[in-house]
Amino acid sequence: MPSLPSLLSSRIEAVVGVDPELRPATKPQFGHFQSNVALRLAKSEGRPPREVAASILQRLDLDDLCETPEIAGPGFLNLRLKSSVLADWVTGQLADPAAGIVPGEYRQVVVIDYSAPNVAKQMHVGHLRTTIIGDCLNRVLTAVGHQVIPQNHIGDWGTQFGMLVEEILDEGINPDDLDLPALADLYQQASTHFKADTEFATAARQRVVALQAGDLETRNIWRQLIESSLVGFNAAYSRLGVLLTDDDLAGESMYNDDLPVVAEELESTGAAVIDDGALCAFVEGFNAPMIVRKRDGGFGYSATDLAAVRHRVRDLHADRLIYVTDARQADHFGQVFAVCRKAGYLPEGVRAEHVGYGMVLGPDGKPFKTREGTAVPLTALLDAAEAQASPPVALAAIKYADLSTGLNKDYVFDVDRMVQTTGNTGPYLQYAHARMAQVLRRAEADGLTGQVTVTVLGEPAEQQLALLLSRFGEVVAEVAESLQPHKLCTYLYDLAGALSTFYEQCPVLKSDGEVRDSRLALCAATKKVLGSGLTLLGIPAPDRM
Repeated sequence: MPSLPSLLSSRIEAVVGVDPELRPATKPQFGHFQSNVALRLAKSEGRPPREVAASILQRLDLDDLCETPEIAGPGFLNLRLKSSVLADWVTGQLADPAAGIVPGEYRQVVVIDYSAPNVAKQMHVGHLRTTIIGDCLNRVLTAVGHQVIPQNHIGDWGTQFGMLVEEILDEGINPDDLDLPALADLYQQASTHFKADTEFATAARQRVVALQAGDLETRNIWRQLIESSLVGFNAAYSRLGVLLTDDDLAGESMYNDDLPVVAEELESTGAAVIDDGALCAFVEGFNAPMIVRKRDGGFGYSATDLAAVRHRVRDLHADRLIYVTDARQADHFGQVFAVCRKAGYLPEGVRAEHVGYGMVLGPDGKPFKTREGTAVPLTALLDAAEAQASPPVALAAIKYADLSTGLNKDYVFDVDRMVQTTGNTGPYLQYAHARMAQVLRRAEADGLTGQVTVTVLGEPAEQQLALLLSRFGEVVAEVAESLQPHKLCTYLYDLAGALSTFYEQCPVLKSDGEVRDSRLALCAATKKVLGSGLTLLGIPAPDRM
């Protein structure tokens, strides 16, 4: 169900052979759309633009979509969609369970790597962005028909666990008594102990060897650390209203057995070579090689990332891989993807994309940190927003502020602005949805029910609202392709603005007969699209505010 603007554009392009570059008309008397295609073609054809425009209209059949097109000024084409066409489209959208979202032509398996907190550390401001963005992409790609497999690549392996386990045993701590904040404090305590006590540092290193060798006591404490951390992670996910569950866990530790195999495969195929005792992969475009295996035989996180790509393509059958991390990791993942292409882990038919995001800034415009200079805990951000608004509104404020910003841009975490119900904010969109719910409740209280057909679109504000509604599926498809959620945010903000204009200029409940019933159906369709769009952003769509 393509949008009406895209359908109109494709019709014109089929005749003229180029994109007509339709633009919204600057004034209602010029119709709904204007195109300068005749002016552009006139140069190459060596004819006056108005003559080219007349020739185009002679060959163009738009009777089923538009009123008679007009030529304006030096050769612009003015196009006005028929009100009946707009009305029929919105009526179909209201009846469509998907609100106009159309499944893609090819269903793909899409693996999205996001969130990825570290065990024994609290989630912080950086995890806010990856979790919110990844969740939105999960929802959008699912909505257009793909099979999405989230992968929460938690940091559950490494030398730090030798230090943590040794501190627990040294202090006689019962790991069952530790929640995530206590684990974070223990981590700092163990780190200080490690730096100050050489005997403890030696014992911690030996504990790492025991962990890797499968020592029962060490492994049991390690698992308890993971379980306690997951309780804290899941509490944060619940507050954020994201879709991640324990079924999506894919921690670093799951690839341990694969690392020697990956190293062997890379070396045997020539994708990596021994250089100064280390196994290195050299790929064009990068200043330094990727170290797959260090000189001491240990593996770093690059090897784990290679193993993850291998698993996701070979075992999960991914057609598309998406990694949502800090923009500063772009070079790292670019190199990972390049090595995987060289090694055959990423066939040509599989897309691998890094979705990088900017930083969250404090009110002073600097990276958001505590007074001590550490990253602000995610829970502190949620608490700050909920101190200003109810949890659903606070969540809308946080998520929309994040998603409405171009991903690579930094944004300022300004709670006072974010929770406003006016301006370009999440609560403003929630208010628009709730306002339409209230109109429909009042109509039902007056005995007006079952208005599901849009029949009258006589006012420009009605037509503009209907035009925007017709674009919803197209916008969602664009976000699924470009992985840019701010485009959906911009669309919803424009839709809410058009709704406000319609509501001010076109009385709904005070109208009579067919006009009233049609406007109620238009309100219902707008509420449906706003609700669907907010859900794709991971934002609650309340019926009351």
